[in-house]
Amino acid sequence: MNSKHTNWYKNAVIYQIYPRSFCDGNNDGLGDIPGIISKLDYLKELGVNCVWLSPVYDSPQKDNGYDIADYRDIYKPFGTLKDFKKMLDEMHKRGIRLIMDLVVNHTSSEHKWFKEALKDKNSPYRDYYYIRKGKKNGKKPPNNWTGFFGEGAWSPIEGSDEWYLHLFAKEQPDLNWENPKVRDEVVDILRYWLDMGVDGFRCDVITLISKKQDFKNRFPSLALTGKDAYVNGPRLHEYLHMLYERAYKDYDCMTVGESVLCSLKDTIKLVKPENEELDMIFNFSHTDVDNLFGVKYLHRKFTLNRFRNSLTKYQLGLANGNGWNSLFIENHDQRRCVGRFGTNDKELRKESSKMLATTYFLLSGTPFIYQGQEIGMTNADYESIDDYQDVELHNMYKLTQSSILYRTLIGKHLFEVSRDNARTPMQWDDTEFAGFSKVKPWLRVNKNKEFINVKESIKDVNSIFNYFKELINFRKEHQAIIDGSYKVLHGHNSKVYSYVRENEKESILVISSFSNKEIKNPCNNDLAGYVLKLSNYKENNLILKSYECRIYVKEK
Repeated sequence: MNSKHTNWYKNAVIYQIYPRSFCDGNNDGLGDIPGIISKLDYLKELGVNCVWLSPVYDSPQKDNGYDIADYRDIYKPFGTLKDFKKMLDEMHKRGIRLIMDLVVNHTSSEHKWFKEALKDKNSPYRDYYYIRKGKKNGKKPPNNWTGFFGEGAWSPIEGSDEWYLHLFAKEQPDLNWENPKVRDEVVDILRYWLDMGVDGFRCDVITLISKKQDFKNRFPSLALTGKDAYVNGPRLHEYLHMLYERAYKDYDCMTVGESVLCSLKDTIKLVKPENEELDMIFNFSHTDVDNLFGVKYLHRKFTLNRFRNSLTKYQLGLANGNGWNSLFIENHDQRRCVGRFGTNDKELRKESSKMLATTYFLLSGTPFIYQGQEIGMTNADYESIDDYQDVELHNMYKLTQSSILYRTLIGKHLFEVSRDNARTPMQWDDTEFAGFSKVKPWLRVNKNKEFINVKESIKDVNSIFNYFKELINFRKEHQAIIDGSYKVLHGHNSKVYSYVRENEKESILVISSFSNKEIKNPCNNDLAGYVLKLSNYKENNLILKSYECRIYVKEK
């Protein structure tokens, strides 16, 4: 089958920009597209060759842009379509590709489709959404499903006995993909941006687009009631292949899907090349190792064995042509990695950040860096709920205030897992608003910008930033990172994660200590013929220092 689709993404290092927090170009307190343009040389210096841009579409911002009112226009405080085209052009001039966020499980309630659907019961747009009669003469929702923000999944339509489905905030009504006109609309949206020169999409909660059509009550669950009806639904693969056939295959683009509650078996179906659905998905099993049942508010102690086993399962599972991994440890929905996963965000912050980067960066797959990760930014230092804007957090906070059970289960961990931890303004320098803006930003700057900032990081030869540059260069220079096999060494060691990436020309040994104390290197007997190429310490011996990492190479 003829397709313009290539595998350029396998050689990509992708940097995620969360636009409202990256750089404020017009000093109104909100990041924007001109601000991004002003920092493109910084991204080029870091060495990334692709950017994933979180939503910049026109939106009422009830969920920070993941509620889209117009798929073909830009949110005015971020800039204009002209600004967007200039940014795209400037990125391409620097050898940086751009992938956009595609949010098509739901729209904003302010989208013209939804407005028309509510205005007229006979409108063709009525069937663009899931609108159903409520129970008990419309006083109760059609079923007991719950959504992802701690609320019921249905909201009533005022002045009627009908309700509409929303798996996220009530301002984010779910699209009805059973309707072929909805699928046509999505294809048109894809081609609009691809024709403009965009290089691909990160597909938001894409595994939710197909729902079972019985809309029956499901067995109540502490987390998500009804998930068996709306996660990996019956027509998911049909819909994704349709998007490939009608859009993706005509462009040299890439797709990465945000998967929700996907098993390895589900993942392989989504990314196996011959299925022609997605190039990669974000699998969250390794970021769920310090919570219970995939619920981030239910904390459990981190163990390296659980973390390594989770990563290894997908490294081996997607080998031999089964698919391709996305590699990440932070994003706009995940709290900062340093200080997490058994590491230290205080006196050993630099060592911890470099070690975590090394651990995931050299696995098989495409690595993603989230803005600020490359300078070791930490969780927010907020103490009051009033400092946070995260709609999910505020909903969970209300639950803890109204229920002793929820307060006992999650109250203590509420702030530390908020999505706002990753959304604090980018720390460019040590000035009052961290060089992000000249006025008070939309979200308060972390006080540690005085010593954690880009300006300081570029100057310091031993900084996390400069280590990331070395890691990126190392990836580019060693083909075994792209096409080599993966093998764990000392797979039961509770303090050290060590693995080998190997092809017919070279073998690369990666050693990462997750211990805050000095420990014996379990790989001392495995080093014959290897040459040390990179480490986060200047001196290396038989003992691994706190959070030490090493990269060795053996040529064949």
